[in-house]
Amino acid sequence: MTQPSPTVGQVAPASIHADRAAGRLEIGWPDGHTTVYDTTMLRWLCPCAFCRGEAGMPGWLDSGPTLTAEQTRLVDIALVGGYAIAPTWGDGHHTGYYTYALLRQRCPCPECTERRHAGADSVDVGTRHEAHA
Repeated sequence: MTQPSPTVGQVAPASIHADRAAGRLEIGWPDGHTTVYDTTMLRWLCPCAFCRGEAGMPGWLDSGPTLTAEQTRLVDIALVGGYAIAPTWGDGHHTGYYTYALLRQRCPCPECTERRHAGADSVDVGTRHEAHA
């Protein structure tokens, strides 16, 4: 029996580099694709219950806050098991576990953005993307 190709959500990054001074997080994937998030975009992506809401209640980010420099200053980043990262922000927020699947699925590069707009939900990790900065 042939195993299906792994999906993006099943693959850990090949590399993760947090450039705090530049305010960006760069993730290299095993298929050669590179995802780059600026820290403001990354903070808006926070998946925690406080930011996203829970039990039918909206989260803090749903109120459209103006993020301060401290709220988007990446202080630290920790690995969570083999499936996620947990950033610590300048304001002390640290409860968001960003899964590798989320980080890949929400890649802001033009190619991935176009794929999402076209309605494709996943990318076969065997498909090579052009790396971008």
